[in-house]
Amino acid sequence: MKFIHIRKPDIKGFFTKIRNLKKEDIKRHFQEKKERRQRILEKRRNSRFARRMQPVYKWMNRLSVPLQFLLACVINFLIEVVSRRSLFDAWDYLVGSPLVFLYNAFMIFVTFSIVYLFRRRVFVRILLSVFWLFLGVCNGYLLTKRVTPFNAQDLKVLSDALELTGNYFTTAELVMIIIGVVAVAFWVVSMWRRGGQFTGKMHRVIALGGVAVSFGACFWLTDVAIDRRVISNYFGNIAFAYEDYGFPYCFSASLFNTGINEPSGYSQETMDEISNDGEITLTETGRSEEELPNIMFVQLESFFDPTEVEWLRFSEDPIPNLRQLFSEYSTGYFKVPSVGAGTANTEFEVLTGMSMRFFGPGEYPYKTYAKFYQMESAASALKALGYGAEALHNNGGNFYSRAQVFNKMGFDHYTSKEFMNILQTTPQGWATDDILVPNIMESMDTTEGQDFVFTVSVEGHGEYPTEKVLEDPEIVVSGVEDEGERNAWEYYVNLVHEMDKFVGDLIEAVESRNEPTVLVFYGDHLPTMDLEAKDLKSKYLYNTNYVIWDNIGLEKQDENLAAYQIMAEVFDRLDIHSGTVFNYHQERMQSKNYLADLELLQYDLMYGEQYVYEQYGSTITEEHMVMGVKDAEISELVVQYDGTYSIYGANFTKQSKVYINGEKQSTKFLNNTRLDLKKSEIQDGDTIMVAQVGSSNTIFRESKTYEYRDGTLIELPADPDAPENGRQAFVDEEEESDS
Repeated sequence: MKFIHIRKPDIKGFFTKIRNLKKEDIKRHFQEKKERRQRILEKRRNSRFARRMQPVYKWMNRLSVPLQFLLACVINFLIEVVSRRSLFDAWDYLVGSPLVFLYNAFMIFVTFSIVYLFRRRVFVRILLSVFWLFLGVCNGYLLTKRVTPFNAQDLKVLSDALELTGNYFTTAELVMIIIGVVAVAFWVVSMWRRGGQFTGKMHRVIALGGVAVSFGACFWLTDVAIDRRVISNYFGNIAFAYEDYGFPYCFSASLFNTGINEPSGYSQETMDEISNDGEITLTETGRSEEELPNIMFVQLESFFDPTEVEWLRFSEDPIPNLRQLFSEYSTGYFKVPSVGAGTANTEFEVLTGMSMRFFGPGEYPYKTYAKFYQMESAASALKALGYGAEALHNNGGNFYSRAQVFNKMGFDHYTSKEFMNILQTTPQGWATDDILVPNIMESMDTTEGQDFVFTVSVEGHGEYPTEKVLEDPEIVVSGVEDEGERNAWEYYVNLVHEMDKFVGDLIEAVESRNEPTVLVFYGDHLPTMDLEAKDLKSKYLYNTNYVIWDNIGLEKQDENLAAYQIMAEVFDRLDIHSGTVFNYHQERMQSKNYLADLELLQYDLMYGEQYVYEQYGSTITEEHMVMGVKDAEISELVVQYDGTYSIYGANFTKQSKVYINGEKQSTKFLNNTRLDLKKSEIQDGDTIMVAQVGSSNTIFRESKTYEYRDGTLIELPADPDAPENGRQAFVDEEEESDS
């Protein structure tokens, strides 16, 4: 019987060998390694199998270009199988749109042209194949979680997405993804050594010319395909565009086609005509200051009236409060720019009056423009009339770069979840919307005059679990045969029911203030439920619902509005004419060239020469936004019996972190008046401060700073050179993490 003997490692000898290692030894080692590799390769080349395969290799080298195109076709087909999650749907796409399929395959083939610049051609082909298939898998997987396909803008919100992995992926899914990525990475690395090399003469100059010709041909073919309407450079519906025009083209378009291209006919004369010689930049109102009401907009996450689904049935009306509002106040369908995702784009349209149809496919202006440049918005338009401008969202302040964007838009304060004492969450981990009511009231208390309050809710956020999560739901759903689908709908409808309660609570709180107010509720997009147009009463996937409540006696006027029109419509009903784009909508909504001129106006304001401002100047306000409306307050520091410390004060939240001498400490939130420090040591002379901290360790707002001396806290004078508390100087730290 044989025994396995494990030899004890000679660790001491190993380190002795390392210490005595000479430069010549290292050179000799790598030389021997190189020679050994050459011998192995030579042995492989002269093996019996290699000799038999030599004619095959020679034949494949001669036909490498057509074989490479065949490989591109196979990869394109596999991408579509994964993206459409069906072999048969991918086949129907190939047969039904052969020119589109071949065009997308040619795009992949063009990227493969670079293999001729390398000897390790097999490895480079594998690397490119893995790259394209990885993009396809990302698209397929994201489509199981939402309606919007994978596009280049997702890469720009990657830091935000990483913060929410727990909301979208189970632990098992995350483990499988990590294992899969690591396995593929190891295989790709192994193919670097095992893939072999091209042994013929390299013609890199010719190959480089071929690469240039291939990419040039691709650009030319793209223009031809657009002219012949084989593909399109405008995606009215990005999800349908991916289905019609293929993943490679659509993803590439979202990567390179951003912003607004200069429209034909753009000139100063054209803009003078559109802007009535700049008069649409002026601000005026027929109401006195006392007659101007508070204006409040509430964007409800994934909200629409569930009874709009033809085949869905409920044990009771899931939205009784909103149903009553629909019957008594102005309402209608609300046309939004996206389905199942893209909250920030609906938000952008509402706040700016600009249409997303003129931007690149799948683009988020919050990430490409509004994050970096000041621009007009409803906040700046109403501030010109003396309004205070408040923004609130019960999610992270950095999500979709809102902290930067709202500052650029002219808001006074932005209260994100870092400033909310959130105690209730949905089973999926999103904050419930009831927390917004007291925070909205606090925001309105920051000014003595009228307020513009823009609120974004998050409770209705997907995904919606197919397993039974609600044991005793208030609303029971029927009309769905599949149990998993029924569970998802039941979960979603009960979230909508909770949002409806929030609507009732907010109106009650507003009424108690006895202030003239107009309050608009609307949904940002349909939920991710695989809905089709035929399933809806409106027969349109881009419709949600809106309602305009008021206590000033506005006439009920029901009409369907686009997201980019509603702010101008509300302003018009209040006899408010402020904000360049909003004034344009009020004057030109029924005109012949309404949308064409809107594109020209958007281009001029964002990417053009801003001709419309030449006569009367820009109405954009200076950046001045403060995060939150209250400082965290420190009243005392107490040493506990076990030697740990507790900080007592006020306005603490789960995102409150203690800083000692400028270094963040491990902080445990107990309640809004107490924070515990279990691992910190505090000495005489140490400085102590509490900050509200967002993702990427962004400090949004700081408390006063104290010095610890003889067991007591002594308030230190404010640094005169430091930026004002809560201003953008703290928020801009996110810029570094994004880049």
